[in-house]
Formats: sequence, structure tokens, C-alpha cells
Amino acid sequence: MAGSHVSGHLSLSLPCFDAAPLLNSKAPQVTGVRVQLEMQMLWQQFDQLGTEMIVTKAGRRMFPTFQVRISGMDPMSEYVLLMDFIPVDDKRYRYAFHSSSWLVAGRADTAAPSRMHFHPDSPARGAQWMKQTVSFDSLKLTNNLLDDNGHMILNSMHRYQPRFHVVYVDPAPNSHLNAHRNFSSFSFPETRFMAVTAYQNHRITQLKIASNPFAKGFRASDAQEWPGTSRPLPVLCPSDNRRGRLSSKEQDWTTRQTDRGCDVEQSRLFPHGLDSPELTAHRKEEENFTASFLPLPLYWDCPGLSHERPPQP
Repeated sequence: MAGSHVSGHLSLSLPCFDAAPLLNSKAPQVTGVRVQLEMQMLWQQFDQLGTEMIVTKAGRRMFPTFQVRISGMDPMSEYVLLMDFIPVDDKRYRYAFHSSSWLVAGRADTAAPSRMHFHPDSPARGAQWMKQTVSFDSLKLTNNLLDDNGHMILNSMHRYQPRFHVVYVDPAPNSHLNAHRNFSSFSFPETRFMAVTAYQNHRITQLKIASNPFAKGFRASDAQEWPGTSRPLPVLCPSDNRRGRLSSKEQDWTTRQTDRGCDVEQSRLFPHGLDSPELTAHRKEEENFTASFLPLPLYWDCPGLSHERPPQP
């Protein structure tokens, strides 16, 4: 792969910018970049139910995994790809089981340290990024405010929006002066989620087990209904193209596991629980590298979003 490796994660504090001038002054290497979310229909299924993502002290991978396809890059230019997570609002939530809905429980807790997750293949040429799906399967979520493993720190019972950033690696000696021109940011509303330490909505548990190809052993072999529900959610099992539902025994087992903080299907999705040694080995190199493309904005409606902007009056 072209270019030196920059991998792992980084904690950053990034300033904001006015969006209007940024939209008109982007570098040509990023103005044509387009990003398509992979597994969009699956993300939409989860979004309709209210997506939940497990956070643990040790760090937990996301399911569905954030994956995208990229087009419009300069094939010979180098790019860094990274992600961050921003709060959707300033609220803290609780789950009401009697109504199967999320309710506002008060103001948000103190914001966790702002961090960014670098794709471990960064930097690489545009031709490399565009030839295959880009997957952030090494990204982990934690609720440990003292985490020193570089995981993304989130507050449980808060809603978050993942953001994806494409950064052009400008080889010019004074590239830091044009840092605001060298990136484009993308977000997909269907990827919003609630951070939880255990799944609250049993239908989310059911859909995760049914849609995760590594959780086949937990799928239903009978047609028993979910206790307390008149009609369980039918879900498509991609691996065998059938519709299934959890049995009462499987539900009881899953509930016990989630009560213990065990994310059943995600533990099978990625059998390698530890981060790659390269993630730690290159952390210092990454910290030195960031000055070449900083800063990125923190405001919600950042330039380069995947959806079309309405025309300005």
C-alpha cells in the first residue's frame, strides 16, 4: 500500500468554522468525493426500531459495522480516512418498557473527551480506497472515561451520530495553512444510535442476532412467540435467506447475557478481541501526522454531508 501507515485512534480538540466559505473553497482533490453507505437497508431496519450500540469498559465493536464505498477521489493523491461521533442533542434518555420507547430523562452528562478513529490503512492513494469497500471493523466503543486504548468514549443512554471524514494529504510545505480546504465530511442519518450497556429493546436484540452471520447458532429453530408481545418482528437472515424469530429459551439466555454486559452477537462477529499490535506501535507516528490536515469542524451541519443541501436563499 502506498504511503506510510497511520493507524489507531487520537484524542483531539477541534475548532469550528463558518460553513459558507468552506463550501466554496475546497481543494479539487476533495470536491468530487462521493460516499455511499454499505448495508443501507439493514441500517434503515435498525433505525426504524431505534438503533442501540453496546458500550463496555473494555470496548465493543459496532454492529452493523460502518462500511462505505468511495468514488471521485484523485487516484494518485493520498487520503486519510477517519471517523468521530457527535451527540445528536443535549439530552439523556431512559427506556420505558411499558411503552417500548425512549424518553428524555434530563440534560446530557458531561461530554466525553473528543476522539477520532483513523482507518488503519491511512494514508493511501485514492485508487486504493476506491477499489474496495472501506470497513471500520476495528473501531470500538467504550464508556470508560479513563480509557487509554484509543477507543471512542461515549456516554451510555445518549444518542450519537457517526461522521466520516475524507482528508486529502497535501504534500505542499505550507499545507497547514490550507487545512480547512483539504477535507470533506459525510454523515448518514440512518446510522444514529443510542449508546447502552445492555440492549433495552428486545427487537433490537432479535434483529442483531438474525442479521449477524456470526450469530447463526442463536437463531430460532421454532416458532414460539416473544413473551409479552403479540407479534414478534420478522427479520431476514442473510446467511440462509429465511425469516426467523427467537424462541423463549433463546430469549431468556440472551437476556441473561446482556444483563451481564455480554453482547452476544458482537462477540462472535469479531473473534479477535484484542487490537492489532500495529495500532499501538504507530500511535506516536499518527500524533505527529495530524498537524498536516487539521482542523476538522465540530458543528453538526459540517461541509460535504452525503445528503444534498437545500439551495440557499
